[in-house]
Amino acid sequence: MRCVVSMVERDLTDLIDASRSHQRNLRIAQWFLGSDKGRRFMFSGPPVGVVAEVLVDRTGLGDVVDDIEIIGWWLWHILSLGNCELSTFNRRLAGRYGRGVTPAIDLDSIRAARTVIAGVAKHTPVVSSLTLSSDIGGDVLLKAENLQRTGSFKIRGAMNKVASLGDDAHRGVTTGSAGNHGQALAFAAQHFGVPCEIVVPVGAPITKIEACRNYGASVVERGAGLKEAVAFSKVHAEESSMTFCSPFDDPAIVAGQGTLGLELVEDIQDLRTVVIPLGGGGLTSGTAIAVKSILPDVRIIGVQAAVCAPYLGAAVPEGPVLTLADGIAVKYPGEITGPLVRSWVDEIVTVDEGAIADAMVLLMDQAKLYAEGAGAAGVAALISGAVTPSESGTTCVVVSGGNVDLGVVPGLIRRHENQAGRRLAIFARIDDRPGGLAKLLTVFADGGADLIEVEHVREGLDLHVRETGIHATFEVRSREQAETIVESARAAGYEIDIDAN
Repeated sequence: MRCVVSMVERDLTDLIDASRSHQRNLRIAQWFLGSDKGRRFMFSGPPVGVVAEVLVDRTGLGDVVDDIEIIGWWLWHILSLGNCELSTFNRRLAGRYGRGVTPAIDLDSIRAARTVIAGVAKHTPVVSSLTLSSDIGGDVLLKAENLQRTGSFKIRGAMNKVASLGDDAHRGVTTGSAGNHGQALAFAAQHFGVPCEIVVPVGAPITKIEACRNYGASVVERGAGLKEAVAFSKVHAEESSMTFCSPFDDPAIVAGQGTLGLELVEDIQDLRTVVIPLGGGGLTSGTAIAVKSILPDVRIIGVQAAVCAPYLGAAVPEGPVLTLADGIAVKYPGEITGPLVRSWVDEIVTVDEGAIADAMVLLMDQAKLYAEGAGAAGVAALISGAVTPSESGTTCVVVSGGNVDLGVVPGLIRRHENQAGRRLAIFARIDDRPGGLAKLLTVFADGGADLIEVEHVREGLDLHVRETGIHATFEVRSREQAETIVESARAAGYEIDIDAN
């Protein structure tokens, strides 16, 4: 520990001086996270409170913040995040919690949140999954939060946040969102009768914009991406005296999401493992606190999309993240949720796009649950082998949301049908005379194939002047049926090439 302290002491002093002057932006902990020692310290080093006590004596950090727990929390933030403005963080800390006051997120605050949101947020069902249980092994249940009001768990935190504002809520609430949080906040604001403004990126799906408007919110389009929309919302909140409501990085939000954990403890007697989609960390940390405060031996596993997994230290892409699980494609841990996730979550895994797509289809086809990509991430972890169900007791997977973009569904079905061998795509050369195509299609129809689409192809091919090429796609029942039909067509004199699926 002394080695670590001596290594960070000088740099931390510089950071404190910079925070007092507010003169420049800093890449916090860039010096620390770039070293192997720093990474080891983050995940297995001494408690931050112990290091904080030493640094209070050596750097005068106690002059900035009085409470030792806040110092430890603040230090953890520095060591966990490498992309934040220190002076902004200190101002937020003082403004939100006051000097010497830690953010209270514990079992009591989660139980209090449950009382607040009762009657609005549903106690969603836990449903069995015979397919997952038999195919993967273990007793697997699904927490159907896709059946929640506004289509996701977000209503829990949004209701608790708006309620926590008291009279200040009448000034209005705002956020930057292109998805579930925006809809949830709009619903909560409508419930409490307060103004609400949702800032969305330019070009956001019209269905999501209309959903927010249907709940009474005003919608403003700003910025090319979510980051710009959030930034605009924060600035506008300061100028208009509205309250900015973070999608995840807020004690009231975390406590609200944690009410889901209380339901799991009550509904599942032999709970052993909970698998939760992990984005910003509000749902995962809140649920973990609720569950582990009552059942400390339960294993909590967070699941991130492989293309955006900052909790595992992976590099995140610039610009919009292209993923089916856009709801958990958050590029950085929260100032509050980052430390909570590291303290309360046992394991974090990633899933690729193929596994997410497979999970969405499995939930629709077998469990009859309509889940968005982010909501299906936990199931994706099971079917891909990233997570193994508990050998004894119950493994519960949280299906966190069901707001699926309808334009995605045909692609999911087509992909699934191709994988299952229920699509046959062929290229053939036929006589370019009346009836030539009909004769070929008759061969396939006699074999039981159903035509989906056909296209004539004449350009870019070495064809006889009385010949044409065709691409055709058929629906079949199995790969074996497809092979039989192709052999029949070849026996009838056609040259058939099977397109790779």
